[in-house]
Amino acid sequence: MIPAPGVFAAGVALFLVMLWDAFEAIILPRRVTRKFRLTRVYYRSTWRIWKFVVCLMKDRKARETFLGFYGPISLIVLIAVWAIGLVISFGLMQYGAGSAVNVTGLTPSLYTDLYLSGTTFFTLGLGDVVPRSGLSRFLVVTECGLGLGFLAIIIGYLPFIYGSFSEREINISLLDSRAGTPPTAGELLRRHGYKGGQEALRELLKDWELWSAQLLESHLSYPALAYFRSQHDNQSWIAALTAILDTCALTIAGIEDSCGKQAELTFAIARHAIADLAQVFSAAPHPLPEDRLPPEQLKKLRSVLAAEGMHLLDSPEADAKLNKLRAMYEPYIYSLATYLNQTMPPWIPAQKRKDNWQTTAWGQETGNLREDKAALVHDDHF
Repeated sequence: MIPAPGVFAAGVALFLVMLWDAFEAIILPRRVTRKFRLTRVYYRSTWRIWKFVVCLMKDRKARETFLGFYGPISLIVLIAVWAIGLVISFGLMQYGAGSAVNVTGLTPSLYTDLYLSGTTFFTLGLGDVVPRSGLSRFLVVTECGLGLGFLAIIIGYLPFIYGSFSEREINISLLDSRAGTPPTAGELLRRHGYKGGQEALRELLKDWELWSAQLLESHLSYPALAYFRSQHDNQSWIAALTAILDTCALTIAGIEDSCGKQAELTFAIARHAIADLAQVFSAAPHPLPEDRLPPEQLKKLRSVLAAEGMHLLDSPEADAKLNKLRAMYEPYIYSLATYLNQTMPPWIPAQKRKDNWQTTAWGQETGNLREDKAALVHDDHF
């Protein structure tokens, strides 16, 4: 049997581990580089199990639905782990202090110490277990204050997480009508081939420069946000960021009379974000299993853009520059997408399809809106 001082020390150690881990995850506004963290171990282990089980489902929509459940559920369970750990730590300290409590009709034991700790942490105490020594009273008062503070921090933490998620998704939703669904660089450039489109594209890339900086700050400080999936199954922050990086690479590599300087700025911060996030999740960069833009696809992309009056340089130098830019971000995105069970979008749409704003569940179920949607402004008019 572990002697009482050993139990008390174990309780103090558990208390420090839980408190420091919660501090790093909630309060500390910067990336933690230490390799071993309770939160990191928790997310890596539970995500692997959750992803493995969910991916056994054959229905794609069901898989996406349950993968989307992981982010919110994991956050709630993590908070519960911290709370239970703190309750157990104070229970062990009470037990190590000699179970100096008065219990009506019962003999003090580890169970009563844990019960006292639980009622103190989550409420102000029920009064059926009363501390009778100075150390025991000190532990009760300390735990009571910690419980109130923990609850207050959680109340402020959850709205911030969901606020950051909402801010991330706004630009992703706006990209739907600008780059198709899922977003692709070819479609984004094609839809900006009209007169004055280059200026609009410059403003768009400027917005995504800010978005990428916000993504870098929020997801480095709170990596749990990366597990929160978008509202629609065919949208994701991985796909959106890939499309923007692809667009910047094409613009820098050889689109004449384009917003090249803004593309360079957006490319720099977007690449910074994806590389740092891959490091946070230990998703080491890996080469893609197949080329996303083989020569025949690049040739098709050139013809699509040329039809909209947008000339993409066709030379070995331009191709080499494009490949060099792609090598700077594609391996990182691929590894991160694989880890999060996301898909990278193509450079140009594989087939023509409606954007999310052009479809509704009612229309799909009844068919009454199909004629109206076909009469709306379609992709060719963008």
